[in-house]
Amino acid sequence: MMGQSVGIIGLGAMGMGMAQSLLRAGFTVSAYDLSHDAMARARASGITVTTSPVEVMQATDAIVLSLPLARHVEETIEAGFAAGMFANRQGMVVIDTSTSEAAVSRRLAARLAEAGHGFLDAPVSGGPQGAANGALSMMIGGDTNSVTKAQPVLDAMAAKVIHVGDSGAGNIAKLVNNMLVACHMLTTAEALRLSEAAGLPAGDALRVINSATGRSALSEVHFPNWVLTRSFDSGFSAGLMRKDIRLALELATDAGCAMPVSELVVELWSKARSGLGDTDDFMLMGDPDARPKEETNG
Repeated sequence: MMGQSVGIIGLGAMGMGMAQSLLRAGFTVSAYDLSHDAMARARASGITVTTSPVEVMQATDAIVLSLPLARHVEETIEAGFAAGMFANRQGMVVIDTSTSEAAVSRRLAARLAEAGHGFLDAPVSGGPQGAANGALSMMIGGDTNSVTKAQPVLDAMAAKVIHVGDSGAGNIAKLVNNMLVACHMLTTAEALRLSEAAGLPAGDALRVINSATGRSALSEVHFPNWVLTRSFDSGFSAGLMRKDIRLALELATDAGCAMPVSELVVELWSKARSGLGDTDDFMLMGDPDARPKEETNG
């Protein structure tokens, strides 16, 4: 069992929500982010802010990472090694909730295991609202002992914790999931566009779809909440989706797995074909008016 002190490195929309969920669960939370605004919000909510990621590691036994890219995860862990954080202590567990890469997670898990510490690749699903409510779904890769030690921390952040296998398994599951989300976004938008064109309002079509076999999380949650309302504020960007599906295709290449549909989806999600910038909410892909002419002509 871990102690009651948890560190968070990365206070974006997901990291901040997870930090607040841990705080509500009774943990003492220390955190660091490059953003001064994020640090100020964290301090105001009762989170102890630090001057560096290394200081977070120094103060806690469980460390939660919520970072943009795999290289940021690797750089953070290597900074900890350089500062002697992992050499002078035993039994820490690093919980990486970033959408990272299986090869990087396996490498870091092996390196930390040699020093007597655990590493879990633990990407999440559920968005900023799920993070803030402690209601995420978390897919875990790593050894059983580390999962058991970190269970109280995991349970404070997630409503569903699924240990899917050894190091890297969580990353693989997340990339497979997000590739499906990217596909479902396009197919659901196209189906609703057909319904509207043929004279049946999208909302009425969704009532049928969501009680039949065509339903998905996109049709049940995303389209009703963020597309039909035209709010387009799910908290997940088109740029992040593009990153995730690019990583999924790279994984397919490494595994020698043909993905013809996914290759088309990646093309349709590109800036040139979608018309969306990296900071645009990914739900804009569900709005026919936001789609580029070249897609419909292609």
